[in-house]
Amino acid sequence: MMKLSSPAADLYVPDRRPLAAALARTTHLCLAAHQDDIEILAYHGISAAFARRTFTGVVITDGGGSPRAGKFARFTDEQMKIARRMEQRRAARLGHYGAMLQLAHPSAVVKDSRRPEVVADLAAILRATTPEAVYLHNPADKHDTHVACFWRCLEALRALPVRLRPKAVYGCEVWRNLDWLVDTDKVVLDDSANPKLAAKLIGAFVSQIAGGKRYDLAIAGRRLANATFHTSHATDRANALTWAMDLTPLVRDPKLSVEKYTLSYLDRLRADVAARLRKFK
Repeated sequence: MMKLSSPAADLYVPDRRPLAAALARTTHLCLAAHQDDIEILAYHGISAAFARRTFTGVVITDGGGSPRAGKFARFTDEQMKIARRMEQRRAARLGHYGAMLQLAHPSAVVKDSRRPEVVADLAAILRATTPEAVYLHNPADKHDTHVACFWRCLEALRALPVRLRPKAVYGCEVWRNLDWLVDTDKVVLDDSANPKLAAKLIGAFVSQIAGGKRYDLAIAGRRLANATFHTSHATDRANALTWAMDLTPLVRDPKLSVEKYTLSYLDRLRADVAARLRKFK
């Protein structure tokens, strides 16, 4: 039985297989900060693994500090944690996840690089799953907790033996769109499959939608906008796209600077803008 560091951690297998067996079948893994982040950034993996139930989701934080309004307005942090935990379980059932793990770490713990428990939990999960593809927050995200989670995930991935490292690691958009990447830098994640399922997954998080965050509308709109504005001289080939950075080089080479790697994307954008301006001067 997997032991995680927080006594409040929630381990859930929708089809009731033994946890070890559920984790072992994982092909697509998402390590995300909050409840609903998985459904926003990793729908590509959810839909790809849907028929085989080989997607595993991991939520790192406890969900206690989320905004609340309407019927949730007077919920305490503890009540919100319970509500969000159950919403995440519902999404796991709807999405046919193989397993859903909620680690229940406070954001302050995730942000403290001196605390070992988050990385230890993530390393244990990575060893138990050995996925082909991993979906993370991207290092240019504007949400502090998302960036802290990215760092803890990268530390866990880099600590793996080379033979256990995933073939592909994607840093996906949530709180900062990645439409600013030059086209050659964009990893295109096609989210067109089963739009009704995509809507149901976002809709599972009633506490957030009722709290004034219309993720159900915003995510569908962003995916459609990405598809439409992907290329100016061709008809749309998809109706929903998510952009991602290829983070695989950061995992393969632990000595590669995260800051330099991330800023190189901005350097290429700057060069692209400058070249186009000079072209028609």
